[in-house]
Amino acid sequence: MDRLLSPYTGWTREHWESVVDQTLAAVRPYASPRHALIDLPGPASSSGRRSDGLEGFARTFLAAGFRLAQGNDGGLAQWYAEGLAAGVDPDSPERWPRVTEVNQAKVEAASIALALHESRHVLWDALDDRVRDRLVGWLGEVVGQPYPACNWLWFQNLVQAFLRSVGGPWSAEEIDRNIAVMEDWYLGDGWYTDGYEGRDTARNFDWYAGWAMNFYPLWYCRMSGGHADDALWARYRDRLRHYLSGAQHLYAPNGAPLHQGRSLTYRYAALAPVWAGAVFDATPLPPGRTRRLASGVLRHFHTDGLQPIGWYGAFPAIRQPYTGPGSPYWSSKGFAGLVLPADHPVWTDPEHPLEIEEHDVSVALPVPGWLVSGTRADGVVRVVNHGTDHAADETLATDESDYSRYAYASHAGPEYDGSLLDNQVTLLDRYGNPAHRRPLRPMGVRGRVGMSRHRTHWPIGAAPERTWPPRQPAFRTGPWLRTASVLRGAVEIRLAIVDAPASVPPDDVPPDDVPPDDVPPNRSGPDGSGPWRLWIGGHALADAEPPTVEVRDATATARRPDGLTAMMVGLRGLPLASVVERTGANAFGAYSAVPVVQSDGPVRFAEVYAAAVLLTGAAATELPEVTVRSDGTVGVRWPDGELDEVTLGDAVSP
Repeated sequence: MDRLLSPYTGWTREHWESVVDQTLAAVRPYASPRHALIDLPGPASSSGRRSDGLEGFARTFLAAGFRLAQGNDGGLAQWYAEGLAAGVDPDSPERWPRVTEVNQAKVEAASIALALHESRHVLWDALDDRVRDRLVGWLGEVVGQPYPACNWLWFQNLVQAFLRSVGGPWSAEEIDRNIAVMEDWYLGDGWYTDGYEGRDTARNFDWYAGWAMNFYPLWYCRMSGGHADDALWARYRDRLRHYLSGAQHLYAPNGAPLHQGRSLTYRYAALAPVWAGAVFDATPLPPGRTRRLASGVLRHFHTDGLQPIGWYGAFPAIRQPYTGPGSPYWSSKGFAGLVLPADHPVWTDPEHPLEIEEHDVSVALPVPGWLVSGTRADGVVRVVNHGTDHAADETLATDESDYSRYAYASHAGPEYDGSLLDNQVTLLDRYGNPAHRRPLRPMGVRGRVGMSRHRTHWPIGAAPERTWPPRQPAFRTGPWLRTASVLRGAVEIRLAIVDAPASVPPDDVPPDDVPPDDVPPNRSGPDGSGPWRLWIGGHALADAEPPTVEVRDATATARRPDGLTAMMVGLRGLPLASVVERTGANAFGAYSAVPVVQSDGPVRFAEVYAAAVLLTGAAATELPEVTVRSDGTVGVRWPDGELDEVTLGDAVSP
């Protein structure tokens, strides 16, 4: 440890080199005889075991490519060179699946191309002509291939940029078309939606905005040489700089990134945009803060041995159907900073504290519809969500734990058992079944206030088999639910109003101002009439041992031994408090507890309900006073006298 250079983490470049070397050494026992396939233990993905073996090779090769960018340690380049030769040998039993055979190969081809580019001087240049020709042939099949309209379009562009640099086949038309398509997904402030849902719904916000949509564009420019003009470079640099100005606050001082979105098993891939900012001079962070943030995250997740599917250790419930045992090694993007030389300021400047280590942080991110609050006293980052759900406006959908919750955090995560308990504002039907939120309708975020609304709906019958993209069941519908949040420090005041149902049967009412011909096809089934009860759930607190729980009047509390506490307090119309305990449902620990409050009878339409939602590791916080004026305006008066006013019927002005 070097506490002079790195007073916050103690880590230097030497620690990074040691970790990447350990990571690559740990997978070698699972490699095929000539190293082309790395068949790691764990459940197979929907693409099959051979594709998973390619994934294990390609993703670890990406880390090797970054490691080799500043020199050759000898054995590492040779080991992966043997795998490259066997993977593209058509007569080898270790032959890779072609991109025309397995779609997942299109993803892995990009990692191989990027690694070959960064290690060109020690690996590509040393390969014999036959292997190079075969690699060009295998990679070259991406030309003319269809790609799904999401971050995958960058995979095609990266591969073609490499092919162009070595005299292989490429298509200017495809590259330009992909860039134009993705340009439409840019929504401002550095944020992209990862493609559209349905016709044109742009609410796909998660870590892909960082580790894909803001990472690959600049690497494409780097690989393209003179084919990327100054204007393209400037555009992508500017966007990454804007993205990092807000996203830097999604990492806690202990190294935990925000736990939200899909593919979280990639863990410290969340560092990809941070390192890209340093590599391409596209960051608002000083070099010492970049390393302090990055070392904190890598140190937070690093353990000896393999990276299983999960978050902290193995947790299979976090996986998507496309996830295989090699998938976690997309974390290799987190080593991108190793392409910077040892004398770069990011390695030589003293560590600089994160903003949250200097003062409390409060940020509104209007594009994803998030309010961010980080508190210096406990290092916890919280995000309140009124704009992200990965759903299409025109189709009712079941909730996704990693997208449709009202709040996410660095120190706590949602329940993954399919329940709708934590961080919800929902209606319970007469049978006690909670309504779903997706699709939500954002009403804006500004300052400390965020708002959204949604049509409550309940699935009918058994859930469809899990696929990607997910399929949806039929639903019965209920009333509209309007919600707002006021976030300050560790306290979120969560507000709700239930609109009276229309005079016509609920299932005859489209979810919004949708033309009659476009009524969602999956909206059918029996009447969704009440009575309904209102339920508001707080953060799910998890640990290796059961949290301590307490219920007193309208307050429910769950507490870990380290002092981290999740609390719900019914402030208006929510007098019933309880704690729901689960086992094996949470990525943060085997035992979890969710504090909740609810109404003590049928919900009253047009009534303002209010609860305080807390996740804190600091001393108890005095709560604000919530009042409702005759015109419906809600006042939130904080203990220091500051006042936030909310009108739930009006959108939040930008």
